[in-house]
Amino acid sequence: MIIKRIPGYLVSCFILLIPIFLWNLIFASKLPEPYQMNNFWSNVPKVIGISENILRVIVFLLPLLLKLEINESRQKIGLLIYMIGICLYFISWLMQIYFPESSWSRSVFGFVAPAYTTIIWLVGIGLIGNSLFVKVPYHYSIYIVFSVLFVVFHSIHSFIVYSRL
Repeated sequence: MIIKRIPGYLVSCFILLIPIFLWNLIFASKLPEPYQMNNFWSNVPKVIGISENILRVIVFLLPLLLKLEINESRQKIGLLIYMIGICLYFISWLMQIYFPESSWSRSVFGFVAPAYTTIIWLVGIGLIGNSLFVKVPYHYSIYIVFSVLFVVFHSIHSFIVYSRL
Protein backbone atom coordinates (compact mmCIF):
# COMPACT_ATOMS: atom_id res chain seq x y z
CA MET A 1 0.00 0.00 0.00
CA ILE A 2 1.29 3.48 -0.87
CA ILE A 3 0.54 4.83 2.63
CA LYS A 4 3.26 2.59 4.12
CA ARG A 5 5.94 4.38 2.01
CA ILE A 6 5.03 7.87 3.25
CA PRO A 7 6.66 9.08 6.51
CA GLY A 8 4.40 8.39 9.50
CA TYR A 9 3.86 12.00 10.54
CA LEU A 10 2.31 12.68 7.12
CA VAL A 11 -0.16 9.85 7.56
CA SER A 12 -1.88 10.93 10.74
CA CYS A 13 -5.61 11.35 11.06
CA PHE A 14 -4.97 15.09 11.18
CA ILE A 15 -5.12 14.97 7.37
CA LEU A 16 -8.84 14.26 7.74
CA LEU A 17 -9.31 17.61 9.46
CA ILE A 18 -7.80 19.63 6.62
CA PRO A 19 -11.02 19.70 4.50
CA ILE A 20 -12.90 20.91 7.58
CA PHE A 21 -10.35 23.65 8.31
CA LEU A 22 -10.36 24.78 4.66
CA TRP A 23 -14.17 24.78 4.53
CA ASN A 24 -14.39 26.86 7.70
CA LEU A 25 -11.70 29.27 6.49
CA ILE A 26 -13.39 29.79 3.11
CA PHE A 27 -17.04 29.93 4.20
CA ALA A 28 -17.16 31.22 7.80
CA SER A 29 -17.45 34.84 6.71
CA LYS A 30 -20.44 33.95 4.50
CA LEU A 31 -22.51 32.61 7.41
CA PRO A 32 -25.37 34.80 8.70
CA GLU A 33 -24.65 37.43 11.35
CA PRO A 34 -25.46 35.30 14.43
CA TYR A 35 -22.61 32.92 13.47
CA GLN A 36 -20.02 35.67 13.07
CA MET A 37 -17.27 35.58 15.69
CA ASN A 38 -18.30 38.73 17.59
CA ASN A 39 -21.91 37.60 17.90
CA PHE A 40 -21.30 33.89 18.36
CA TRP A 41 -18.96 34.34 21.31
CA SER A 42 -20.85 37.24 22.89
CA ASN A 43 -22.35 36.57 26.34
CA VAL A 44 -21.64 32.84 26.40
CA PRO A 45 -21.17 31.56 29.97
CA LYS A 46 -17.47 31.11 30.72
CA VAL A 47 -17.90 27.48 31.78
CA ILE A 48 -19.40 26.67 28.37
CA GLY A 49 -16.78 28.62 26.39
CA ILE A 50 -13.79 27.32 28.35
CA SER A 51 -15.00 23.71 28.31
CA GLU A 52 -15.76 23.90 24.60
CA ASN A 53 -12.33 25.34 23.78
CA ILE A 54 -10.38 22.86 25.93
CA LEU A 55 -12.24 19.99 24.30
CA ARG A 56 -11.76 21.58 20.85
CA VAL A 57 -7.98 21.60 21.39
CA ILE A 58 -8.02 17.94 22.41
CA VAL A 59 -10.29 16.85 19.56
CA PHE A 60 -8.34 18.74 16.91
CA LEU A 61 -4.81 17.96 18.13
CA LEU A 62 -5.17 14.30 19.12
CA PRO A 63 -5.51 13.27 15.44
CA LEU A 64 -1.88 14.37 14.98
CA LEU A 65 -0.98 11.32 17.08
CA LEU A 66 -3.47 8.93 15.46
CA LYS A 67 -2.20 6.71 12.66
CA LEU A 68 -4.25 6.92 9.49
CA GLU A 69 -4.77 3.33 8.44
CA ILE A 70 -7.70 1.77 6.64
CA ASN A 71 -7.05 -1.93 7.24
CA GLU A 72 -9.77 -3.22 9.54
CA SER A 73 -13.49 -3.26 8.80
CA ARG A 74 -14.09 -0.77 11.65
CA GLN A 75 -11.68 1.66 9.97
CA LYS A 76 -13.45 1.23 6.62
CA ILE A 77 -16.78 1.92 8.31
CA GLY A 78 -15.13 4.93 10.00
CA LEU A 79 -14.06 6.29 6.62
CA LEU A 80 -17.61 5.93 5.29
CA ILE A 81 -19.04 7.64 8.40
CA TYR A 82 -16.44 10.41 8.05
CA MET A 83 -17.38 11.01 4.39
CA ILE A 84 -21.12 11.06 5.14
CA GLY A 85 -20.44 13.32 8.11
CA ILE A 86 -18.50 15.95 6.21
CA CYS A 87 -21.19 15.99 3.52
CA LEU A 88 -23.92 16.59 6.13
CA TYR A 89 -21.72 19.17 7.89
CA PHE A 90 -21.13 21.04 4.62
CA ILE A 91 -24.85 20.89 3.76
CA SER A 92 -25.72 22.32 7.19
CA TRP A 93 -23.47 25.30 6.45
CA LEU A 94 -24.81 25.74 2.91
CA MET A 95 -28.37 25.80 4.24
CA GLN A 96 -27.41 28.66 6.58
CA ILE A 97 -25.48 30.52 3.88
CA TYR A 98 -27.91 30.20 0.96
CA PHE A 99 -31.26 29.71 2.73
CA PRO A 100 -30.95 31.62 6.03
CA GLU A 101 -34.65 32.55 6.04
CA SER A 102 -35.93 29.01 5.41
CA SER A 103 -37.98 27.30 8.09
CA TRP A 104 -35.14 24.79 8.50
CA SER A 105 -32.44 27.40 9.02
CA ARG A 106 -34.64 29.36 11.43
CA SER A 107 -35.51 26.27 13.47
CA VAL A 108 -33.40 25.23 16.43
CA PHE A 109 -32.40 21.99 14.65
CA GLY A 110 -31.33 23.84 11.52
CA PHE A 111 -29.50 26.61 13.35
CA VAL A 112 -27.57 24.21 15.61
CA ALA A 113 -26.91 21.69 12.79
CA PRO A 114 -23.39 22.98 12.01
CA ALA A 115 -22.53 22.17 15.64
CA TYR A 116 -24.14 18.77 16.11
CA THR A 117 -23.32 17.33 12.67
CA THR A 118 -19.64 17.48 13.62
CA ILE A 119 -20.16 14.39 15.75
CA ILE A 120 -20.62 12.28 12.63
CA TRP A 121 -17.25 13.02 11.04
CA LEU A 122 -15.53 13.08 14.43
CA VAL A 123 -16.80 9.56 15.19
CA GLY A 124 -15.54 8.56 11.74
CA ILE A 125 -12.07 9.84 12.63
CA GLY A 126 -12.29 8.07 15.97
CA LEU A 127 -13.06 4.74 14.27
CA ILE A 128 -10.24 5.21 11.77
CA GLY A 129 -7.61 6.20 14.36
CA ASN A 130 -6.94 2.83 15.91
CA SER A 131 -3.45 3.45 17.28
CA LEU A 132 -1.06 6.22 18.24
CA PHE A 133 2.42 7.05 16.99
CA VAL A 134 3.55 7.11 20.63
CA LYS A 135 3.76 4.01 22.82
CA VAL A 136 0.96 4.61 25.31
CA PRO A 137 -2.20 2.57 25.85
CA TYR A 138 -4.99 3.82 23.61
CA HIS A 139 -8.45 2.72 22.56
CA TYR A 140 -10.42 4.45 19.80
CA SER A 141 -13.30 5.10 22.20
CA ILE A 142 -11.14 7.70 23.99
CA TYR A 143 -11.28 10.01 20.99
CA ILE A 144 -14.99 9.38 20.54
CA VAL A 145 -15.71 10.29 24.19
CA PHE A 146 -13.78 13.57 23.86
CA SER A 147 -15.61 14.23 20.57
CA VAL A 148 -19.02 13.67 22.15
CA LEU A 149 -18.15 16.01 25.02
CA PHE A 150 -16.91 18.66 22.59
CA VAL A 151 -20.07 18.43 20.47
CA VAL A 152 -22.28 18.65 23.56
CA PHE A 153 -20.63 21.91 24.65
CA HIS A 154 -20.46 23.24 21.08
CA SER A 155 -24.16 22.48 20.59
CA ILE A 156 -25.10 24.07 23.91
CA HIS A 157 -23.13 27.13 22.83
CA SER A 158 -24.99 27.22 19.50
CA PHE A 159 -28.32 26.78 21.28
CA ILE A 160 -27.49 29.76 23.54
CA VAL A 161 -26.83 31.86 20.45
CA TYR A 162 -30.07 30.61 18.84
CA SER A 163 -32.08 31.44 21.96
CA ARG A 164 -30.97 35.10 21.68
CA LEU A 165 -32.50 35.47 18.20
